[in-house]
Amino acid sequence: MSNERFASVWDAIEDTPAQAENMRLRSSLMIALKDHIASEGLTQSQAAKLFGVTQPRVSDLMRGKIGVFSLDTLVNMAVAAGLHVEMRVAVAA
Repeated sequence: MSNERFASVWDAIEDTPAQAENMRLRSSLMIALKDHIASEGLTQSQAAKLFGVTQPRVSDLMRGKIGVFSLDTLVNMAVAAGLHVEMRVAVAA
């Protein structure tokens, strides 16, 4: 067994740093959208209407099915919900 340490779970399970970063960004957006649904007390149908997607897509979001969402889709959903998405770029450690 290896004692290798990783900065995040995504670094450990993804094949490349680019894939890990993409997953990290997608998971952050998914968490923000789920938190927004909860804080607003929205049903999945209400959230779907707000986000401009179908209710089954919101169900996928709530179940954490990260593989079925692109970064673009999640950004579009966040903006449709009235959320502001910011990105910060820094030199990798």
